Amino acid sequence: MAQSTVQFDHGAAAVSVPTGTLLIEAAHQAGVEIGQPCGGQGRCGRCAVQVTSGSVRRRSTLRLSPEDVEAGFALACQAVVEAEDVAVFVPPQEEIQRHLTTDRVAAEVQAPTGYAADTMQTIRRVSLTLTPPSLDDQTDDWSRFQTGLRQQMGAEKVEVSLPLLRRLGGILRQGNWRVTAIMDRSNGISRLIDVSPNLTPDTAPVWGIAIDIGTTTVTVWLVDLISGKVAQQISEYNNQIARGEDVISRIIASGKDGGDEMQRLVIETINELIDTACIRQKILPHAIMKATVAGNSTMIHLLLRIPAENIRLEPFVTAVNHPPVFHAHELGLDVCPDALVDCLPGVASYVGADISAGVLSSEITESDQTTLFIDVGTNGEIVLGSSEWLVTCACSAGPAFEGAGVLHGMRANKGAIEECWINGATYEPTYRVIGGTRPRGLCGSGLIALLAEMFLTGVVDKAGHINLTIPTSRVREGEHGPEYVVVCAEDAQDGRDIVITNVDIDNLLRAKAAIYAGFLVLAESVGIPLESVERVLIGGSFGKYINVEKAVEIGLLPDIPWDRFSFLGNTSVKGAYLALLDCHQRDRVKEIAARMTYIELSSDNTFYEAFMSALFLPHTDLSRFPSVEAMMVTGG
Repeated sequence: MAQSTVQFDHGAAAVSVPTGTLLIEAAHQAGVEIGQPCGGQGRCGRCAVQVTSGSVRRRSTLRLSPEDVEAGFALACQAVVEAEDVAVFVPPQEEIQRHLTTDRVAAEVQAPTGYAADTMQTIRRVSLTLTPPSLDDQTDDWSRFQTGLRQQMGAEKVEVSLPLLRRLGGILRQGNWRVTAIMDRSNGISRLIDVSPNLTPDTAPVWGIAIDIGTTTVTVWLVDLISGKVAQQISEYNNQIARGEDVISRIIASGKDGGDEMQRLVIETINELIDTACIRQKILPHAIMKATVAGNSTMIHLLLRIPAENIRLEPFVTAVNHPPVFHAHELGLDVCPDALVDCLPGVASYVGADISAGVLSSEITESDQTTLFIDVGTNGEIVLGSSEWLVTCACSAGPAFEGAGVLHGMRANKGAIEECWINGATYEPTYRVIGGTRPRGLCGSGLIALLAEMFLTGVVDKAGHINLTIPTSRVREGEHGPEYVVVCAEDAQDGRDIVITNVDIDNLLRAKAAIYAGFLVLAESVGIPLESVERVLIGGSFGKYINVEKAVEIGLLPDIPWDRFSFLGNTSVKGAYLALLDCHQRDRVKEIAARMTYIELSSDNTFYEAFMSALFLPHTDLSRFPSVEAMMVTGG
């Protein structure tokens, strides 16, 4: 097969690839990172590169103008190397702002009231002083060790890994037969996790971690299993983002040979967080003896390197909802090699362990009040219920509220507009920017606020169409159709106008319609009017930044009194933390997952009808939004 040389401008060595290779594959081979928010489907346009020498065959030119193509631009995931050498310029990639807000301002987490490690925790520290062998007592090391465990903790049968068994004899002699064992006793099984020479004080910490693998963000809590206190909270963007910003894109990217890479990327993210937490705490990562993991079904499958393609294919079935416990070395986690990794149970293809954990930590099942629990994200997951019953569904909202699928959308990084107001007389905007810098784009909360203001001031109509007849130069016909200029080029960070287009608004309307329709279908499935919901609990890091008033005005959240809304932050990691500490809470997560009745919206005609009705601002039925209707009557 003919070979071609591809040279990227990032100082990487030229690579030789077979004719027909995609530019993105050549970039991977050269070690050049190019973001693929849509997972290589050619939809987002963010992997655009410029071919400065040679030529490529473009399978698709979506999101590229004729002028772009004339200038040599191509989508790396859709451009095939032909039988000649190619030189490629890679434009600066969007940099992720490190040290998330959740990391900088994380509130201290105290152990649950009444926590007692000796009755709730499955991990045990056991101090053993053994009688050394002699010519009169030639009992083998393993039997001698088990006898000591039996005397100390009544363990009749103990499981041990081969690598740890190989090291046991040396550790016993190094400690002069005085050693400290870390044991796990759960589900009637005793497992040896680690052995160290010499005796450790009973008050010294035994370390564990609670992990939440989000599609966008991964969070790790470092926990002292003896006291129950959270010592460190660290968050970082999931490295898998480079291969897709939503779960469907990730599943597609993990197909064929991509599964190994997707697992590697998330393991790298987790290990980086573990290293940071341990450096701050001044401990070694191998001191961590247990991990509890929550995440949506796709994230758990990719973590475990389990094929996930059936999650997106009808009838939408997971490979596993209740994974068994694994050892850390099987996954490549940088903790004690035999530490147990417990992935919490999920419910269905699009309602995973993050929601089971969220229901646990939000205490929905402890209340008689009818409660709506929402995790607003790329895959909007919803639970409705009380102590007596639980129903759940997931609606594919897409990544619009996280800045993707919007021309000048971005994540909630420095330079993102997070709040916006429009003067109803002049149509001039004012805004607040994260970091107080010149604006660079619009993040989710800013998009919600902007859309609400545009609607109430008449910049857009109920269908989300921009009104080009209003007396302001802020509205105009742009390259992508009608648009509203939020920031003029001279005021923007990169010297270009920041706009919102009709196409952007359509994506936002679809996202909000999917979420609201999910609420409605769940409520109607159990015969409860949505307005009679007594509590609305919003989980997820994005939920902390939503302006309830603005979200109601666009029809994203139900129009009920604001005092019924509560923002809980990351309920998934908190649920993982509770399950890490307390075996009874771990049993509760399993019970919660089993109790939830899952409604598959894709096969429900009522969802489609509800979705179509919600594709307007705030809704086709204004009686569902009386406070917004009143504002429209009075002119805001």
